[in-house]
Amino acid sequence: MKKLQIFLTLFVGALIVNLIPSLALAAEGEAAGSAAGMIGLGAGIAISGAAFGCGMGQGRAVAAAMESIGRNPNSADRIQTPMIIGLAMIESLGIYALVIAFFLQGKI
Repeated sequence: MKKLQIFLTLFVGALIVNLIPSLALAAEGEAAGSAAGMIGLGAGIAISGAAFGCGMGQGRAVAAAMESIGRNPNSADRIQTPMIIGLAMIESLGIYALVIAFFLQGKI
């Protein structure tokens, strides 16, 4: 339940941070301001969701690896390499979201 509250708090915070500039653009009366604001909002939501998901995934992966090393310390060298490869794959998803957010910001 606590994780859900943290996620919702971060999600609402990202919405508020990205919604204020889009509302300012809409108040100026620009025709493209609303579309630009929505693109910015989408980019912010995409990167915040990806960062949250990557953080949760990496935390669970490292916790499971440390628990298994704690149960069998002799297997540390066989667990560490696949864990690092898995962490790199998880992190690549966050980097892809960052690249997409940059592409979306370029359209504003």
